[in-house]
Amino acid sequence: MATATLSGRRPIDQGLTKPSQSLWADAWGRLIKNKGAMFGLAVVIIFLLVAIFGPVISPNDPLKINDGKGFLPPPWAPAWTIPNAKVGDPQFLLGTDNIGRDVFSRLIYGARTSLVVAIIPTIIITVLGVVIGLLSGFIGGKLDDLLMRFTDIVFGFPDILFFVVVMFALRDTIFGEALNGMLLLFGALAIVNWVGIARLVRGQTLSLKEKEFVEAARSMGAKDASIMQKHILPNILGPLIVITTFSIPRLIITEAILGFLGLGLRPSTNSGDFFVTSWGVMLLEGQTAINAQPWMLLAPALAVAIIVMGFTFLGDGLRDALDPRMRGTS
Repeated sequence: MATATLSGRRPIDQGLTKPSQSLWADAWGRLIKNKGAMFGLAVVIIFLLVAIFGPVISPNDPLKINDGKGFLPPPWAPAWTIPNAKVGDPQFLLGTDNIGRDVFSRLIYGARTSLVVAIIPTIIITVLGVVIGLLSGFIGGKLDDLLMRFTDIVFGFPDILFFVVVMFALRDTIFGEALNGMLLLFGALAIVNWVGIARLVRGQTLSLKEKEFVEAARSMGAKDASIMQKHILPNILGPLIVITTFSIPRLIITEAILGFLGLGLRPSTNSGDFFVTSWGVMLLEGQTAINAQPWMLLAPALAVAIIVMGFTFLGDGLRDALDPRMRGTS
């Protein structure tokens, strides 16, 4: 028999009332249930830790030349994998290059360069794309036409060809030599990669600026800058986070391509430099020694493949978590 309170009414079933979750908490709940996304997140975190603590975990100086130990194979590699190879040394987990430098230590230091090259230009790209997209979509009119025509012009440049021309033309200038060439690489990657984000933000802004909550804010006297900052931008963070996550692996691959073409990081002679080597530079060095020491090429190639896979899985998971309608369509 149901119990009753003093007023004669039945108590409310506490199990029927649950605290409402915010959209971000709900998205996080879906994200952590996605095994692929969690795997990608774990891969990204591991590589970030390797990049941050590279000098601590690196077993050897990446620039130290070990005389008489050039082209050593990994100590665990069977002899038949590299005909006529020398005997591997246990202190060099992935062997050595042509002048005796530790491949594994160089791989660790290369993670720092490749991730920084991906993350910093992504921040620049995102800020530039958001500003242009918001102004174009919200203000409209002649400003929209001007910004979108400029966006179309930038979009028309072939990315890789543009990077090659810029890096080749400015590589020997003061700007090209700064930070071992990283400053020039940051600029080259950021100049033409913002158009996708700008178009996305513009489209979202055109849809949102006609909503009731924007009209209500405008009727209460809110200025355009305040509306864009407090009402438009928070509502486009979901797709913005997704497209930003997908842009990072594309930049990692671009850096690897430029390094393979000899247009990436400039050679470093000081192991104390922040940018010592990159996976793209290691690919260039490894392709000339594929027969003598294949791990010079295989190690950075696998590193690029794994980190790109990690960011791709994470991006897929974020897309599904922030937009449940996309679930099962990827």
